[in-house]
Amino acid sequence: MIDDGRGDVTRRVVGGTARRGGRLAALPLGAAGRSLAGWGRRALGGDPEALGREALARNAEQVFAVLGELKGGAMKLGQTLAVFETMMPAEVAEPYREALTRLQTTAEPMPAATVHRVLAEQLGRGWRSRFAAFDDEPAGVASLGQVHRAVWSGGRGRDDREVAVKVQHPGADVALRSDLALLRRTSWVLARLMPGLDARALLDEIADRTAAELDYRREADHQRAHAAALAGDPEVCVPAVVASSPRVLVSEWLDGVPLSAWSIRPATTAAEQAERDRVAGALVELLFSSPARVGLLHADPHPGNVLVLRDGRVGLVDFGAVAELPDGVPAVLGRLMRMLADDDPGVTAAARAAGFLTGDTGDEDLGAWVGGMADPLRDETFHFTEAWMRRQGHRVVSPFGAAHRGTGRSLDLPARWMSLLRVTGGWMSVLARLDVTVPVRGCAEAWVAGFADPVIDSPAVPR
Repeated sequence: MIDDGRGDVTRRVVGGTARRGGRLAALPLGAAGRSLAGWGRRALGGDPEALGREALARNAEQVFAVLGELKGGAMKLGQTLAVFETMMPAEVAEPYREALTRLQTTAEPMPAATVHRVLAEQLGRGWRSRFAAFDDEPAGVASLGQVHRAVWSGGRGRDDREVAVKVQHPGADVALRSDLALLRRTSWVLARLMPGLDARALLDEIADRTAAELDYRREADHQRAHAAALAGDPEVCVPAVVASSPRVLVSEWLDGVPLSAWSIRPATTAAEQAERDRVAGALVELLFSSPARVGLLHADPHPGNVLVLRDGRVGLVDFGAVAELPDGVPAVLGRLMRMLADDDPGVTAAARAAGFLTGDTGDEDLGAWVGGMADPLRDETFHFTEAWMRRQGHRVVSPFGAAHRGTGRSLDLPARWMSLLRVTGGWMSVLARLDVTVPVRGCAEAWVAGFADPVIDSPAVPR
């Protein structure tokens, strides 16, 4: 038993490790049985692709059913896999979408007494004096913590202000590390769901990113950096940090409509579609420019993290997952992006010269494997749709696509740059769910180093 000063909550979390392990261990067994059954039907003449998609759908349903019960690190994995949901064939995506909806709406809140104890530990016994009002009912509950609406006391001569108080669940770090260690042992199940992806590398990256989300002081630093660099921007708003500690973060409250509300229904009028396109354009401009302006990139592509404020600005929240790019997007990636966008036949050789392709079969074709993801950069504007995103997914993550011709296995990017590509794909999925038309190429030309100069002149990249 671990005694870390957090009492019974942590002991219950640690005591549940065996139960979580048992549920996670059941995933490979279930997937193996379905895989064997599918093999038998193929041997009897069933259509391989249809049977493969059927198995993917059943695997998806079981994986997310278990992840939804586990919460913690398992929930973080499910939320990350949501990035790829729009890349799946429709019959496979539906189980993902239904399970993810349950996953993201059934998190249990902490009791008020537990919230008060965490606040006392993190802000001091007199924490109540810091607030003119505090709502014990959470405004939102996530896998690692929950958010409460409150009013921060300005003190003498200062105005009170509405704030969002983010409180971490006691024992979240213990449960997270336990779940992630167990999830690494199920990587082959994810490989069956998305065979073109390196499941183990994905789990490693999720583990590193999610562990960083446990430190709210680090998150506060990233949020302050964004707020300072983007202050005065007429299109974007980042809430100011009011106070922070390792497990509590207090920020200015933003009133707005999350993009998640838009993603569940289509626009019904031309004016509504124009507003969506405008907001999406501001978001894309922010994502392309923030590495150069801030040295950071928001790395949690979720429509709930983007708000449309009453004054029309785009509000960005939740900076727990951030990619650090102190020198902006590397110029060599910008050059490769431009070559892919222009269908340059030399892009594969250029990627090999830069050290991004390590295979020695000679069969790699970077343009065929990932070229469609450069579609938004080919013309002045691009229309993001779910149908387009699924076509890309069929090529990149499908067991029947080009990924199994060797290119995916030969791609070798430094970890921090692979994360950049994952985040980019995630934000494209968000835009596809919104069904918007955006001037992406202009943003790349303005903010991505090397995009205007598609000549690879570096023999290798730093690892």
